[in-house]
Amino acid sequence: MRRSLITGATGQDGWYLTELLLGRGDHVVGTSRRPDGTAGRELCQAAKSWTQPNSKFELALLEPTDTQQVDRLVQEFQPLEIYNLASQSHVGQSFAAPLDTLQATVGSTLALLEAARRLPAKLGVRMYQASSSEMFGAAATYPQTEKMQFHPRSPYACAKVCAFHLCVLYRETYGVFVSNGILFNHESPRRPVTYVTRKVTQAAARIAGGLEDELRLGTLNAGRDWGFAKDYVDAMWRMLQYDRPDDFVIATNEWRRIDELLEAAFSRVNLCWQDYVRIDPALSRPAEVTRLQGNYAKAEQLLGWRPTTTFAELVNMMVDADVRNVHDVSPVRGP
Repeated sequence: MRRSLITGATGQDGWYLTELLLGRGDHVVGTSRRPDGTAGRELCQAAKSWTQPNSKFELALLEPTDTQQVDRLVQEFQPLEIYNLASQSHVGQSFAAPLDTLQATVGSTLALLEAARRLPAKLGVRMYQASSSEMFGAAATYPQTEKMQFHPRSPYACAKVCAFHLCVLYRETYGVFVSNGILFNHESPRRPVTYVTRKVTQAAARIAGGLEDELRLGTLNAGRDWGFAKDYVDAMWRMLQYDRPDDFVIATNEWRRIDELLEAAFSRVNLCWQDYVRIDPALSRPAEVTRLQGNYAKAEQLLGWRPTTTFAELVNMMVDADVRNVHDVSPVRGP
């Protein structure tokens, strides 16, 4: 049985990755700072339906920046694959807590790299590092590829750049098989409501249901390359099946503005977004990125990966899940 370790398993990507790996027959250990919290309980319950006769799931307590805890877990479990998804992943919050963001993102990566380095070479452990399109920040040109220079525009992005280079260092210096997935924005019904996509789709559903009467946003002068998280965790898995470690941009090659997101979400519930959206400068970020639009050509050529879900399909899926939430006592986790 293949043994896989997922840090930050209770997040959006952790859910989809756990589902994928259990479906492939892995023994999966997921980690969380609060495994007995709501997200942990929900993940464990959902994992029961994903577990195959030859697969197994456990959720363990782990402080990902505690090097001794991390090393002990890795040495005892001896995973063949490690997926590092743990970090403070909200860009806006990183401005409010820059030191915590740096420690959480860089510390967890370094702890895992050290633990992986100490595993027996014959085990052949492979590690995936969750990098981010935010590292490109104020990119001079688009679309962005693996060869472009980073220009981070937030504490979160700075932390991700540091973690990225640590992975390259351990790959080149110690021979650790570690691949960086430079993932552009990826969304789903499982996305927390603090992110703009889910904030928009939930607001559309709640306004249509008579529970709210407006949506406040910091700006309309922004956009992203938005894809479906379930597609993107498939890319993570493919990176660790490839015969050598490398860095890959995972994206849709399309850039969408905030007003396009609003139009798609509100039209799904037969509303005109201009009637309900208000701009609140207090919600804007101290620094904004330029046009983040990825080019996944390398991933397609070497991994055989390409996105399968369109922007319209993604938004419809998220709005529909939030509409069900409005009419359901229990939140719907979505597809």
